[in-house]
Amino acid sequence: MPQWLCNQMMRAFQKKDRRQIKLLNDCWYFYRNKQGSKEEGTETEFTEFQ
Repeated sequence: MPQWLCNQMMRAFQKKDRRQIKLLNDCWYFYRNKQGSKEEGTETEFTEFQ
């Protein structure tokens, strides 16, 4: 995962910004699909907190 995306995801989780978390999660899956899953076994899924 790119560092800029990690940083934004951590910030969104800290602020408990569900909209931002969902948006960044969608960006991550779009990025992963475009890359063709080159790095097998490193898939990270961010889930919505309760």
